[in-house]
Amino acid sequence: MEDHESLRGKLFYTVRVERAVRLVWDSGRTWTMVGAVLVVLQGVLPLASLYLMKLIVDTVSIGLEADTEVAYRQVLWYIILAGLVSLIGAGLSSVADVVRQEQSERVVDHVQSIIHAKSVEADLEYYENSEYHDTLQRAQAEAISRPYQIVEGLMAIGQSGITMFAMAGLLFTFHWAIMGVLVVAVVPGIIVRMVFAGRMFEWQNKRTSTERRADYYDFLLTGAEFAKEVRLFDLGSVFIGRFRDLRRNLRREKLTINARRSLFEFVAQGSATVAVFGSYAFIAYRTVQGVISVGDLVMLFQAMRQGQGALREMLSGVAGLYEDNLFLTNLYQFLDLEKKVMEPERPESVPRPYLDGIVLDHVGFSYPSSTRQALSDISMVIKPGEHVALVGENGSGKTTLVKLLCRLYDPTDGSVAIDGVDLRAINSVDWRKEMSVVFQDYAQYDMTAKENIWFGNVAQEPDQDRIERASRQADADEIISQLPSGYDTVLGYLFEEGEQLSIGQWQKIALARAFLRESQIIVLDEPTSALDPRAEFRVFEKFHELTKGRTAVLVSHRLSTVRMVDRVYVMDQGSICESGSHEELMAQGGLYKQLFETQAHYYR
Repeated sequence: MEDHESLRGKLFYTVRVERAVRLVWDSGRTWTMVGAVLVVLQGVLPLASLYLMKLIVDTVSIGLEADTEVAYRQVLWYIILAGLVSLIGAGLSSVADVVRQEQSERVVDHVQSIIHAKSVEADLEYYENSEYHDTLQRAQAEAISRPYQIVEGLMAIGQSGITMFAMAGLLFTFHWAIMGVLVVAVVPGIIVRMVFAGRMFEWQNKRTSTERRADYYDFLLTGAEFAKEVRLFDLGSVFIGRFRDLRRNLRREKLTINARRSLFEFVAQGSATVAVFGSYAFIAYRTVQGVISVGDLVMLFQAMRQGQGALREMLSGVAGLYEDNLFLTNLYQFLDLEKKVMEPERPESVPRPYLDGIVLDHVGFSYPSSTRQALSDISMVIKPGEHVALVGENGSGKTTLVKLLCRLYDPTDGSVAIDGVDLRAINSVDWRKEMSVVFQDYAQYDMTAKENIWFGNVAQEPDQDRIERASRQADADEIISQLPSGYDTVLGYLFEEGEQLSIGQWQKIALARAFLRESQIIVLDEPTSALDPRAEFRVFEKFHELTKGRTAVLVSHRLSTVRMVDRVYVMDQGSICESGSHEELMAQGGLYKQLFETQAHYYR
């Protein structure tokens, strides 16, 4: 990985704005074109105002020595024209504010949608990697509004550039050196800003994990799922203290950078002030000599002031463009994340129904962030319609094996195939449609009961009959029927009139969601661990009845629930050490029998 200095140097000379412009353009083409027209009009108007002011002053000066009545009529017309120009400018400014606000909202929503799409597309591997969460944090924190700021900066550069060149033309007719004074007055401050923008970007990248840790303590203090333990174990003061310490250190470091920037900006501004007022003195001296008129004096003073402001805004826009582009690299870094589970160029069709079976051939797997082998030399066959169970102690690799079956990961060694077709040759989305999975950490959606079940198969319309049938299969229908609004009751407590369920009730909702999906394979990864043994046995007994003819993979700690399956695979330290029916494994007298008798001891 490149160090920060080389990255900073590369970014300093490469300001990529084309992607930001495209983001803004895609979010609202009409609004972008309207904004560009407004830029041109607002850039030209200051020149007209200045010239009208010169005419007013010169006409008043002449009128003091000639026909005052005629002079007054001329001045009145110039004042009316100046007022119209001012009104037009105010109107354009008001319209531009509306356009900028609308564009801002559109861009933020558009970029947020892109981040959402990329988050869904990102492989599970990223979510189990802390660096990914740092990248996501930076993208969400800084990059949402940056694309619009870049385009707004470009518009400001365009408007200021038009105004600045118009004022430069006026000043050049007076004396060429005035333009040099403008540059000396503005450029040092812009350099200071660009330098410290790079330092701030560098600091924020270094401190992302620290800020995310502070956010985590905030989440612990305010999240509902931690509320009970925070109060019971009196953890509030501990988390508050840690949050406060982290934020204090972040503030101190940021203050140091900002204080140094302010000092350098003051020095730059001081030199600019001396240069500008020296130019004012020179213009006044030439007026006293009679070289230029009083109207010219006023016009040049105003041109000097507006030219300085326009040049400052233009160069500031360039510096802002550089600064925004630095932070926008966080968004680019997130959007450019490559997929780990690669899709085939010419995907094979999923066999439906499959005839030969799912074959794992010498499968090995290691998580990218770990050197430990999570799975080693796994070979097994799951026949069509067969019910198999994966058992073993915690950390034996059961859930990891399920992730490979779902193609949330690809094996690092060996292969997983269905009817001889490697899963890597099948589109992952198509393959996952053939699987219904309920994990131990199943999702609880704070939405209606109907929606919670329908999410199992959103490819079809939320048909009430199908949803209720899936609910009855999971023994969830009785729970839902007792809710205030039945299937239209919002579950959870995040929203108004929500009804909270017990863990066991939520598990039945999750099971109903799995039953709704018309898949060839259904996987239960310890979803009933919160149920008592008798209730869990009833769920599995009914599950076996409902899934006759469908392939089922059960993962369970309680071995009493797997006695009814066709084949049990016993896992230990990432490998399969035993396989067979319950009776065969008990007869072998190996690890399975030890685990079974240990558990049975507690129920005697």
